[in-house]
Amino acid sequence: MGKIRDAITPKWVRKYLVIYKEQGFKAMLKAAGWKIVLGIFLFYLIRDSILYILIPYLVAKGVFNF
Repeated sequence: MGKIRDAITPKWVRKYLVIYKEQGFKAMLKAAGWKIVLGIFLFYLIRDSILYILIPYLVAKGVFNF
């Protein structure tokens, strides 16, 4: 399963994952800066908007027939 995760993980993220695993969150934040925090925030904002707002709206509207 690690090979699949490695295949879909962008190359620029891999070095920060190694830092995170070896030295922790503070070292990764120091190496990556606040742009990685912004990226994580935007990822969860978009994901949660789709899961908790868009999909229920489409279900209520009748687009998806569950």
